[in-house]
Amino acid sequence: MIRLAIAEDHQSLIDGLQLLLKYEEDISIIGTANDGEHLLEIVRLKQPNVIITDIRMPKLDGIAATKIIMKEFPTTKILAFSMFDQMDAIEQMLDAGAKGYILKNSSLTEVLQAIKTVYKGETYLDKNIDTNALGADKNNAKKGLLTKRQIEILQLVAQGKTSRQIAEQLFIGIHTVDTHRKNMIRILGLKGKGELMRYALEKKYTFL
Repeated sequence: MIRLAIAEDHQSLIDGLQLLLKYEEDISIIGTANDGEHLLEIVRLKQPNVIITDIRMPKLDGIAATKIIMKEFPTTKILAFSMFDQMDAIEQMLDAGAKGYILKNSSLTEVLQAIKTVYKGETYLDKNIDTNALGADKNNAKKGLLTKRQIEILQLVAQGKTSRQIAEQLFIGIHTVDTHRKNMIRILGLKGKGELMRYALEKKYTFL
């Protein structure tokens, strides 16, 4: 029996998946969550063997949740369920430990196939994903404009962290963080901290 948990911030999609899967005799939905933190609670309490999770969720996104789950429950099979077909987002989920990636516009037949494939320990990628392009977007996105450290800081800016929090996490000075922020604003042709935050959020799944 496949013990399935579903994490998705749109309840209507969860309801749709439950409706689609309710008559599958070999699949039992043991929990649903609307954010990453609730997903972790379900996993720790009920230990599903397959998880369908969105990438963008409140409190904790699917990538971060996947990393934690794989560290605590390495035999769990995770299937990303997303609207994003960008190669960088797919790579991040696979790097985090997901066994599959399927798009939200997929048919029930493909969703079922994906669940059963990852349950067996095999990798499943949506048929509309160009596997030959994996790795290309990440390299193109960086374009040599930002240093590795600046990209690292940009990721933390996207998480809403302050310069002090970034400095503490990266073990560098606050002045150093602020200098990097100013340099990124200049390099990227932005007009201030607000634009840097917007840029960081837009590129959150490109620079990771």
